[in-house]
Amino acid sequence: MNSHSVLARFAATPATLFHNPRAEGGGGWPDDLEGLLGSEDCAAARLDVAAWPGYAPTPLRDLSGLAQAAGLAALSYKDEGGRFGLGSFKALGGPLAVRRLLARNPAAGDGATVACATDGNHGRAVAWAAQAFGCASAIYIHEGVSQGREDAIAGYGARVVRVPGIYDDSLRRVQADAGENGWILVSDTAGDDFDQTQLDILQGYTTLADEALTQLGQAPTHVFVQGGVGGLAAAVCGHLWQVLGARRPHTAVVEPEKAACLYVSAVNGKPTLFPGDLDTVMACLAAGEVNLPAWRILDRAADTFLTIPDEAAVAGMRLLAEGIGGDAPVVAGESGVAALAGLLAACADGGARKSLGLADDSRVLVIGSEGATDPALYRRIVGRSPDEVGGTG
Repeated sequence: MNSHSVLARFAATPATLFHNPRAEGGGGWPDDLEGLLGSEDCAAARLDVAAWPGYAPTPLRDLSGLAQAAGLAALSYKDEGGRFGLGSFKALGGPLAVRRLLARNPAAGDGATVACATDGNHGRAVAWAAQAFGCASAIYIHEGVSQGREDAIAGYGARVVRVPGIYDDSLRRVQADAGENGWILVSDTAGDDFDQTQLDILQGYTTLADEALTQLGQAPTHVFVQGGVGGLAAAVCGHLWQVLGARRPHTAVVEPEKAACLYVSAVNGKPTLFPGDLDTVMACLAAGEVNLPAWRILDRAADTFLTIPDEAAVAGMRLLAEGIGGDAPVVAGESGVAALAGLLAACADGGARKSLGLADDSRVLVIGSEGATDPALYRRIVGRSPDEVGGTG
């Protein structure tokens, strides 16, 4: 399949870009950000995760066929779909926080309950960790979370509570209920009152960035990563800056145009609420409020923020399932493919491509943050089940 036919799928789904004027380049990792994403703390987190049963680095998929079609030198896809059998990168953050919380509160013992709000993946990971580490869990979901994702969470023995409204409504509800019931809150987002739990989660996420750098063998020129509340993006951007210093790649943070709290915060130069019902197919990125510690990193570490329409994510899922130019098929969920869809939407737009510095010598790392975490929805979008697509999923 030639470049025109691939990129033509994204010509009608353009990305909206904002180049961050506050991004810092040309220097090393700032000392004042060590308190949020400390180099030694992150290294300790990675050692902890690597010691868990079943740990293995997730694959870095070489999409050379798609790279050629997009006019790039190399395209590597960090596929988090198999992480600890949980389907997403969230397995690196919430479980680490649960493990450390229980270690810091040994008196809680078997009577402890950990709780969180979720769009799906974080709650699934926390429920898994509670079951694995010997405590109970209460997971709050909003009305937009699919039944398939609710069932997956309940499968780990969690008490699941569905709350009317959007993610932020479920977050406020679980915060109140945790206080009343003495539960331990394991939130992957925070405001000014953030604590060590949120930092533990960020530190855990750096595992995938560290793995990717090792697997690549050389620094990429560009990295595209999902937005959401910002935790994954901050961990990836921050770790690359820590390791590569002034040689860090151009980093682009991708969000749904219907749930772009990081984008509007970047435009306004401060944390900004994104209004509305956040009704996007990229359900695990549907957040209206930024994670404040993550934002403090991204405000200085992210070079570009961009938004994409839902149609771009759908096109990206189908494209990966096909396999382009000899690439093996990859199973990617609707949020997991967002970063790739943002890259391809930018490549299809001459102006966006030029402003991002994407060229035929660019080596791009894309984060594939989840697999088919809702198989029924995946089938409706792609037309085949994850098992039928097979390939690398």
